[in-house]
Amino acid sequence: MRERLPEYLKRPIIDTDKTRTVRRILKTNCLNTVCENARCPNKNECYAKNTTTFLIMGNVCTRNCRYCNIGCAKPEPLDINEPEHIAKAVKELRLKYSVITSVTRDDLPDGGAQHFANCIYSIRKLSPYVKIEILTPDFKGDTQALDTIITAHPDVFNHNIETVRELFKTARPQAIYERSLDVLKYIKNNSNILTKSGLMIGLGETFGQIETTLIDLKNVGCDILTIGQYIQPSKEHLPVAKYYRLEEYEILKSMAQNIGFKHYQIGPLVRSSYRAAELV
Repeated sequence: MRERLPEYLKRPIIDTDKTRTVRRILKTNCLNTVCENARCPNKNECYAKNTTTFLIMGNVCTRNCRYCNIGCAKPEPLDINEPEHIAKAVKELRLKYSVITSVTRDDLPDGGAQHFANCIYSIRKLSPYVKIEILTPDFKGDTQALDTIITAHPDVFNHNIETVRELFKTARPQAIYERSLDVLKYIKNNSNILTKSGLMIGLGETFGQIETTLIDLKNVGCDILTIGQYIQPSKEHLPVAKYYRLEEYEILKSMAQNIGFKHYQIGPLVRSSYRAAELV
């Protein structure tokens, strides 16, 4: 029998003038958000604060990670006007900190790196003082694609490791643990951009495996860490192996501190972009 969703993982529905304004601006600019597409539990809290995480390059993915709510299908061609629309929405929302993520686009020669760069350039053209965090796929480890990102120079480069090495083949069959580490290492070794990564827990990992993963991330120079509970999006996705207790998150915080992380968000509802500005 599966565990019930603990009360501390449930969030109330919030519908205010602010949340409606955010939805209107997103709809007017024909934009996707990871908040909607990935069914983020913090969506309403973030909308109420006039923040959101933009999802670029469509809302279907070329990979089929078994924990993710974003669908896997043949993607549409890139919308060349999307960077301009993102920049306009950032300005209308009066954001001081903007987070942009994407589906994985293995069908594109550069994995969409130039499209990320174009979004950064467009935002800075309209809102030069906005700080920009990007959450990217691994670009198949292509260093030319990563050089494109480095040239655009976001304030924070985030690439999520997502889970421990032992669960990659189950949860992320088209990804490679070492490749994700190499991506973070390349950015750190070739720029002064802050790097960030995150894990979902509750897929069957052990505390020892989490600790090894955090050490691996620290060894490639990762500056910022996030850890949150995996919540099954549907019955077709991987089941939850465990709901971590609140006191166990305190153990993980101590673990992160002992390994040397100074900037982290660790808690049941933490997601990679949750309260991102507060960590920088």
